[in-house]
Amino acid sequence: MTETQNLKDALVIHEEAQNILFREARTANAFTDEPVTDEQINAIFDLVKWAPTSMNNQPLRVVVIRSEEAKARLLPHMAEGNREKTAKAPAVALLAADLDFHEEMPQLFPHFEGARDMFASDDQMRAEAAKLNTGLQIGYAIIGIRAAGLAAGPMTGFDADAISKEFFPDGKHRVMVAINMGKPAENAWYDRLPRLTFEEVVETL
Repeated sequence: MTETQNLKDALVIHEEAQNILFREARTANAFTDEPVTDEQINAIFDLVKWAPTSMNNQPLRVVVIRSEEAKARLLPHMAEGNREKTAKAPAVALLAADLDFHEEMPQLFPHFEGARDMFASDDQMRAEAAKLNTGLQIGYAIIGIRAAGLAAGPMTGFDADAISKEFFPDGKHRVMVAINMGKPAENAWYDRLPRLTFEEVVETL
């Protein structure tokens, strides 16, 4: 038995699921015109909501762009190299950090009555917590999109201030990533880039 097979067998999810979610999944750069449905979006969120966040603060907020009118508002703020593929994607998810997530803490962390006020009293701590934990939820979002049988094309090449203002005009949100999503086209993939090895990344003490 090969070392690769030993690694696959050490995991509890089926090898096909391992490949769909991780080994064979790559950032997609082109999509078919098959729509992303409401049912798929709801199913993806039903997975993403289980992401771990500190004190269960769940700062992720999402706007899904599907209409041509909404795309016309988005595209001018995308980096030039990201515009065409974003225009052609069936859906684009804008994933933002809610900088005022603390207002939900009485509901999300009810056993600690001081949670809301603790974050309310420190703007810097709250902003850092919002961005870190939104980042955790973004990772889950990419896996959730793949689990729905779709391809994900996450991007950070855009004017974050402008997109935040355009789609979250209350000024209390920061867009962190835009993810093109849909069924991948035949030319969706670039060549796989190298990954660091276990020995280069992991130290066990």
